[in-house]
Order: sequence, then structure tokens, then C-alpha cells
Amino acid sequence: MITPTIRFDPTTAIDPAARTTTHEWYRSPDERFTTGFWASQPSRDEVNYTEDEFCQILEGVVHLTDAAGHTEIYRAGDSFVIPRGFTGIWETVEAVRKFYVIYL
Repeated sequence: MITPTIRFDPTTAIDPAARTTTHEWYRSPDERFTTGFWASQPSRDEVNYTEDEFCQILEGVVHLTDAAGHTEIYRAGDSFVIPRGFTGIWETVEAVRKFYVIYL
């Protein structure tokens, strides 16, 4: 049975003992499209995107720095896309909660 809709719940519970929490809400039958919720405590990670990702920041602050050193800052209310092939640094400056949509 296919669920007719998926509600994006901004009050999704996080695990306070974990650095990150992920709740995948939907995965397409071909497994190329996923969506859900992600939260992170402050951290800094090198990233290499092999997928396209849409993000909507619900809470917190993120700095994304590309391989050339250019930094973008995203805060609660911001939406953005990280394209496949992006390499750089994802820095969670203040604890973040976000919705995501990923296409492989």
C-alpha cells in the first residue's frame, strides 16, 4: 500500500546523546529518491556529495565551504540545494534541525 502523503514534522524527536539524528520518511521503490529529517550537534565534516540534496534549515546555523574556500551561511528559514559533485566542509555552528530531499 502506498502512503498518499508524507507530512514533514518539524517537532521530530532527536536523540540528545547522539551527534546526529536521521529519520528517513520516504524512499522511492527504485531507492534513488529519499526524504526525511536530520539533526546535528555542532561539528565540522569534510563532505563529497555523490547525490543532489535539497535542505530546509528549521533551526541552527550551517557554514558550507567549497573546495575553493568560498563559504555560504545558512540559518533557520533558509532553503538551498547542494549539487552532486560538491566537495568541501559542512560545519554545524549551532545545533541544526533540517528537512532534506535527496536524489541519487
